[in-house]
Amino acid sequence: MEKAYHRSMLFDFYGELLTDHQREIYDSFVNEDISISEIALMHDKTRQSVHDLIRRIDGILEGYESKLHMMEVFEATKLKIEKIRCEAESFSSDGLKAHVDNVRIIADEILAQL
Repeated sequence: MEKAYHRSMLFDFYGELLTDHQREIYDSFVNEDISISEIALMHDKTRQSVHDLIRRIDGILEGYESKLHMMEVFEATKLKIEKIRCEAESFSSDGLKAHVDNVRIIADEILAQL
């Protein structure tokens, strides 16, 4: 998984568990793509302190994932639903078409919610 995507997903799953300050800094860095130097200027901090905070938050979020596995379960569920959708598309019998279409619709609805 690309590092930026991984960080963004961790933040989506566990960001609410961070303090307001941690959440604001990390959101600026990960989701708004603001540089460490710019964040330091915005918060009247040194570049090094912002860098250290981001690394510390990375560790906190990874720790949550290693204990709770929410992101891992999400990705596994998403893959299984995509497999269901592919299987449904492989049916071609007219008698099964309506049922297959329903399976595809349900899989699409679940994927949209994830």
